[in-house]
Amino acid sequence: MAIAATHFSDPGCPWAYSASPALAVLRSRYGAGIDWRLVTIGLTESGDQYRARGYTPARSARGYRRFRRYGMPFSTQPRSRIPGTSRACRAIVAARLAGADADLEYAVFRALQLGWFTTDLVLDEDGDIEAALASVPGLDARAIVAAIDDPDVVAAYEHDRAEARTAAGGPTEFQGKAANTDGAVRFTAPSVVFEAAGNRLEAGGFQPVEAYDVLIANLDPSLPRRDPPADVDELLAAFPWGLATQEVAAVLARGNDAPDRAAAEDALIECVAAGNVVRMAVGDDALWLSAATRPAV
Repeated sequence: MAIAATHFSDPGCPWAYSASPALAVLRSRYGAGIDWRLVTIGLTESGDQYRARGYTPARSARGYRRFRRYGMPFSTQPRSRIPGTSRACRAIVAARLAGADADLEYAVFRALQLGWFTTDLVLDEDGDIEAALASVPGLDARAIVAAIDDPDVVAAYEHDRAEARTAAGGPTEFQGKAANTDGAVRFTAPSVVFEAAGNRLEAGGFQPVEAYDVLIANLDPSLPRRDPPADVDELLAAFPWGLATQEVAAVLARGNDAPDRAAAEDALIECVAAGNVVRMAVGDDALWLSAATRPAV
């Protein structure tokens, strides 16, 4: 039986985005052995909340530089204004209620993250949300955006928000990984709660891959555990939404070995030259996609 993983996150959180390499490792290592469920946090209902805290487009763009050390691509092009995250979260919920499978829902989340951190799209504006989602294969981006204010979507989003604000008194708060920005102690992004056979373990906030791995090992040491993929082609075929360079390096690393980003990029470049991989420039890096699984544009 798969371990259930509740992933509390928000497309506008740079910590959540920076944890992408570790989460990619879990998806590659355990596959269907982990049953993922995404819960949107809803960090802010309006950009006014960020502005009240002193955030400006320039401050936010400068702040992204300190996250580059974790390896994900970032752009430092300032936005025209600071957006709230609610509408982007509701776009994810709209995809879920439209019947999207878990992979497609995650691809929507992923596209919004890339839009948030590698472009200057203002992702509480419907046209910009649609632009960010236009590249998601199999998704009717216009229909998703049209459903953002649907009462059922709003109700499901509020249910997500309430669930995300249940961290009081738990391991996440104990470890200093919770937050209280709107009157309730909530999980920070990305927090993952693993459950199996009546046992529940929390990995609150930003964590290294080893923290996730030791929780999984304690929950179910019989879970099938796969070695890193043999090559880049095999790796990217399992991630139709594409991977950044650091994610590829993390998935290819063995055990507790440090990811070898240079070696991963060399292998990716060779695959692009051979026609097996497509490189898309994003932010200060690239997104790499399997040429075999990438749909024609």
